[in-house]
Formats: sequence, structure tokens, C-alpha cells
Amino acid sequence: MTCEACDMKCQRFGTHRNGLRRFRCPQCHKTYTEAHRLTLGEMYISEEKMLIALKLLLEGNSIRSTMRITGVDGNTIMKALVLAGERCEKVMARLVVNVAVKDVQADEIWGYVAKKEAHKLPTEKDDDSEGDAYCYVAMERHSKLVLNFALGRRNQATTDIFIEGLRHATAPGQRFQITTDGFQPYVSAITTTLSDRCDYAMHIKVYGTNPEDERRYSPAEVISSEKVPVIGNPDKKRICTSHVERQNLTIRMQMRRMTRLTNAFSKKWDNLWSAYCLWFAFYNFCRIHTTIRITPAMEAGITDHIWDLKELLA
Repeated sequence: MTCEACDMKCQRFGTHRNGLRRFRCPQCHKTYTEAHRLTLGEMYISEEKMLIALKLLLEGNSIRSTMRITGVDGNTIMKALVLAGERCEKVMARLVVNVAVKDVQADEIWGYVAKKEAHKLPTEKDDDSEGDAYCYVAMERHSKLVLNFALGRRNQATTDIFIEGLRHATAPGQRFQITTDGFQPYVSAITTTLSDRCDYAMHIKVYGTNPEDERRYSPAEVISSEKVPVIGNPDKKRICTSHVERQNLTIRMQMRRMTRLTNAFSKKWDNLWSAYCLWFAFYNFCRIHTTIRITPAMEAGITDHIWDLKELLA
């Protein structure tokens, strides 16, 4: 490195706190640090520490436990999560398009931001940035690939956005079967958007209520189950939502903010969205599925190798 003032070659002078080399001019004693390489384009934290922090979040650790393990500040971890989520969102939008599918299942998983819907004040009832936050998930049954997801209220507007994204993800001209639960907004959304390429059926389950208060968090008992064809000619043997419901369990196990009965829930809507983007991209491209023994993206023919987290965020 050359001194800007003296035009002399600088000598090595230790390292910066982030590990970069420092130099000092032997004449004017002015010090310089070699050019910073910003992690994720905006952060001064080392790439190694950032990857470790994100891996801990992906394995079900909370922000505070990640702080204790890595020694990285909580605000830095949250910023890394948001930046990584933005990149993963772009990866999903770029690569999970026009995918040939055969059997799609869709479901919603409940969560909340800041507080539960019933706990909102009267002045907060119209604030959609707090309260219930449902994540719609569409998964291909055979490849286990998450085709699309959407975060919002459990209403017609969010359902329409979700199904429109599913159309973008699936290949045109190839008919497939889709199964959902009994949520009625699916009927109009799928009829309007996917009727030209899918056979649609509902798998409606009726749950009983548990009278015992001490067991109110136990799984409800399924009283009855009905398979209802809606569009086209769906195969009744393939009308099922069990695989995407199992995906919901995986989400609650791997995302600390989605674990029930804890204080690790998301405090901001953007943070929850970033956590979902990171998880689904990691699930599709990096995580080996036990059933198929490769990643869902490899099974679907999108990639030819297992990605690591560094490659996913590149």
C-alpha cells in the first residue's frame, strides 16, 4: 500500500479488529487499512461469523442464544437475517419458476407478530403489522420442493396472492393435481388462476374440542375426514395434505420464532418474513431431505448439487 501524502510504500502495522491488515507510512506515520469486503454488501462482520449465526438460527436457536454462542450483537444478527432473507427471496423468485409438478399440496401455518390477535387494543384492530400472521405454503408431494409461500392474513386477498405466485412457479401446459384444506377462499382463487392447468380437491377434516382445560394445547381429535373434488377430475387416492402438514411441523421445529408457548415470537413483520425466506430457500437448496436423500431442488431438477449456505447467499 502506498501513502497518499508521501507517495512512499507503507509497512505492515498489525491488523484491524475485523482481521484486515493495517499499514503505516515510515515517513509521516499515517496508518491505512486494506479495503473492507462488506459481508452481504452492507456489514463489517466477518463472513464466517455471519454464516455461523445464520446456521444457528436455521437450527432452531433464538436470537439471544445465538448471541451467547457467537458473541455477535443481537442487532447485527437481526440485520444479517434481514439481508439474508432479501437474497433468499430473490433466489426463490429466480429459480423456482416453470417447475414441472404432478401433485401439489397447500396449507397455512398460524403465527403472530408482536401480540396475538385477541390481545390487540381497540385502537390497533386495523393495524395489520401486528397480530395474526398466516404463512401459506405450497409443496410438491414427490420432490418435497416448496413452490411458493405467502405471509399475511387468512383472507381472500392473501389467498389470491399466494395462488398467483403458485401459477408463476408451475410449468404451463402440464396438468397437475392440487389439494388444500376446507378454507373457502381457495375455491375462487384456484378457479380463477389455475383452472386451466390443475385438478383441484379439498381434504376437509373436522376436529373435536377437548373439554379438559389442562390439555387445551394437546392436538385436537379428528372426528371426520371428507375428500371433496372441486375442479376437473382429481384422483381420490392422491387427495391428501399430510405432507405439507408435516412441513408445518418442520417449520415449528427449525424456526424458534414459530415455537409455541415461548417469548421468541417475532416483534416485527419484516423480521418474520425474512426468517421464512431464509428457511424455505435453505430447505429447498441446502437441506437434504430424509425421504429423497437429496435436496428438493435437486429432485426437481433445478440444481445438480447440494448448495451450502455461502453459495445460497452469494
